[in-house]
Amino acid sequence: MPTAYLAFVGLSVVLAITPGPDSLLVLRYSVRRVRAGLATAVGCSIATVVWAALVGIGLAAIMAQSAELFRGLKIVGGLYLVFLGVQAIRHSTRRAPDDAGATRRAGISSAFLAGLLSTMTNPKVGLFFLAIVPQFLPTDASAFGVTMLLGLTVAVIGLLYLVILAGIAARATLWLRRPLVATRIERVSGTILALLGVGTATSALEIP
Repeated sequence: MPTAYLAFVGLSVVLAITPGPDSLLVLRYSVRRVRAGLATAVGCSIATVVWAALVGIGLAAIMAQSAELFRGLKIVGGLYLVFLGVQAIRHSTRRAPDDAGATRRAGISSAFLAGLLSTMTNPKVGLFFLAIVPQFLPTDASAFGVTMLLGLTVAVIGLLYLVILAGIAARATLWLRRPLVATRIERVSGTILALLGVGTATSALEIP
């Protein structure tokens, strides 16, 4: 188990540093306020643990076997990414110094919710656990217990990476908060999120 666990840790590190919606959301919210970026990271990590629990009790397997349910979740996840992308683009077009304080004050809860919902509506997280976890399950241990351990491992490693990402953004905060730079980050991250959402929803519609 120790050797297998170390292999899983390595796999989790690769998964964490692979660019995706989570890192884009953390970067986007960190531009506004580093605490908002951290809240996004916590939301993503909690959702990861929830997915691990769902896999552990078998619900994710049922969802994966139900084409309609899986398609529906992918469409919802895709539409939510599109919503986040459009929201970012709209925010970049109406950025104003007068509402900066209000944006920062209101950013923590919305950032946490964005991270939580983004990961919870991403069925690829559940499929990752379904595909990978069985390879690391010992025959003499509780499947649920080991699944939760591996889920917590993924969540903690992902959280550490996202916190580092938020910290890097915070160190460059003066540069990142320049109106032109912040606007471009909002537009680029928003466009990428929207495209990811469209791709996810489109692929769901193509499922036979």
